[in-house]
Amino acid sequence: MKTIIKPYIFAATLSVAALVSSCTDLGEEVFSEVVESNFLPTANDLPSVIAPVYSNLRPMMAGWQGYFDVQEEPADIIVTPARPNGWYDGGTYQRMHRHEWTSLQSQPNVLWGNCYTGINTVNRVIFQIESGNIPVTVGKEAILAELKVARAFYYSILLDNHGNVPIVTDFKATELPKQSSRKEVYDFVIKEVTENMGLLSENVDKTTYGRFNKWAAGAILARTYLNAEVYVGTPEWDKCIAACNAIINKGVYVLEPKYRDIFKTANEASKELIFAVPYDEILAAENTIHMKTLDPSHQRVLSMIAQPWGGNCAVPQFIDTYDAADTRLKDTWIAGKQYDPAGALVIDYVNFVQGIEKTEKNEGYRIGKYEIKQGARSALGNDFPIFRYADILMMKAECLLRKGQADEAAKLVTQVRQRAFETTTPAKAAVTGADLTKGSVYKYGYVQAGKVTEPQGGDDIKYGRFLDELGWEFAAEAHRRMDLIRFGVFDTKTWFQHRPNGSFRKLFPIPDAEMNKNSNLKQNTGY
Repeated sequence: MKTIIKPYIFAATLSVAALVSSCTDLGEEVFSEVVESNFLPTANDLPSVIAPVYSNLRPMMAGWQGYFDVQEEPADIIVTPARPNGWYDGGTYQRMHRHEWTSLQSQPNVLWGNCYTGINTVNRVIFQIESGNIPVTVGKEAILAELKVARAFYYSILLDNHGNVPIVTDFKATELPKQSSRKEVYDFVIKEVTENMGLLSENVDKTTYGRFNKWAAGAILARTYLNAEVYVGTPEWDKCIAACNAIINKGVYVLEPKYRDIFKTANEASKELIFAVPYDEILAAENTIHMKTLDPSHQRVLSMIAQPWGGNCAVPQFIDTYDAADTRLKDTWIAGKQYDPAGALVIDYVNFVQGIEKTEKNEGYRIGKYEIKQGARSALGNDFPIFRYADILMMKAECLLRKGQADEAAKLVTQVRQRAFETTTPAKAAVTGADLTKGSVYKYGYVQAGKVTEPQGGDDIKYGRFLDELGWEFAAEAHRRMDLIRFGVFDTKTWFQHRPNGSFRKLFPIPDAEMNKNSNLKQNTGY
């Protein structure tokens, strides 16, 4: 069982401190817990001090209606149709697919709440350290830098999803926070990361796993620069390349020889993971991606302790884009006949989905990218990748492509593709610069009863072939919404039973609950 940074010690410290501060002259000594005034953390205690900042990421990323859902449900790879066992849920998944979400529904409002929970936690811990309430004497400067980078990461997600949000850094502030423009949030993220990453550890080992070291901070910087044109109207390809090169040139991360190994149950030793959110099936049980995708009958296939819920699946149009020799198809999706340990057929997953309102239990390939072991519980122990080395190579490749250096970009894309064709047709791994300048092979258009009735195609998408490469490599990793926006597809193309519904949908609304309690907030355009 892996080691999970836990907030328990710190939480106990705070509760006891609150109790002691409200009672006087009781003549009672506290032996079972440490009061805040007597807590003198050593270097070994620091993970417990900052643990709440990171533990918040577990429900936020792969948990119920988390970041995974918000990035994948509105995009063109994954869909959650109504099933015989439910999954209508008031139409929330249909609205996400059709880009009809409102400022009232929990998707995507849960993401806003999760981000600000993390930001508030960072601000609290920074205040406690800087005020001396938690007297950190060893590595204080580095721990404050790490906290600020973590806060910048939370803000980078708000920047991408909600855009115009309040920037809050003072834990003691009592006034209603003012709203910042998307440009101001962008500048804040860049500034916080660049000013603090030099103070972070360069180690790549157990002491920095699941935490922001210098290279994970660099990955935040690279991804923010990659999307700069979307965020502020000015591309920053050279700055993204520089951030990627700093990680590449260090030589501490590599592509795993086997794609599946990045996502296996015990993936914490992967040399490809730059930053991942640690999960554990018992101690950190919020990774429920398998529960949402597998049909309930699949419990028999894997002798699972828990019965899955049977919701989302692959959009058939995306499945049709794969080359048959690309092993990422099998490594990412559960398809075809599934048998129980005795050899009896349980279910046959087919690449067909009737529609968003109605479908059968076996329709649509299921997410199998994250290993689901025999006897799986309702939570997986697989750590969820936020940044991996393939990200860095592909971000650099995209920037080179957009700068007119297609042949150089193709070398990096070929490098990433090689493991996917090594055991089938190795020659197919190679791509050329000319290949990457082609359109997409995705057959965009409206689908009814398995037929594309309003064909659009993808030939007109600039660098569409590169967008395809991103889909094949990063499917079901919470990338797709961001990528579709950057390539101009999110608000222009039709897929499955989604039609474009306004360019303003590239930003989510500010939740109504936040608008009601903060008069300084102005709703995003269109809502």
